Amino acid sequence: METKPPLPPFTLETARAKVQAAEDAWNSRDPERVSMAYTPDSWWRNRSEFFTGREAIKAFLERKWAKELDYRLKKELWSFTDHRISVRFEYEWHDESGQWYRSHGNEQWEFADNGLMQRREASINDVLIQESERKFLWER
Repeated sequence: METKPPLPPFTLETARAKVQAAEDAWNSRDPERVSMAYTPDSWWRNRSEFFTGREAIKAFLERKWAKELDYRLKKELWSFTDHRISVRFEYEWHDESGQWYRSHGNEQWEFADNGLMQRREASINDVLIQESERKFLWER
């Protein structure tokens, strides 16, 4: 059976570690790597899209990162229970024309006993920013 430590029930330390692992994976912009953190039948709501399963997650992420260029994400633990974690996040990206955005949102995560995420619900809003307003700088 697949496992993805840390496993529930979560403590403050393990919830923070789970959030950091998610941030690191998403910043890799590798749809295959990210999709492996979810159960094969994981249920997602992302903005106004609803879908189920790793293949749908992978396809979604491929589309996302083809549009959201130079994506960089920061996540923060908001709260947790035994099998659930809530995070707030911000990420920055630009489109093909060079217009930068900062996207703000909240996610609710629910985990199976093996540590894979079985449900993800994300609410996200985008704000136009100037390149000079970026907060998340990194070397390319």
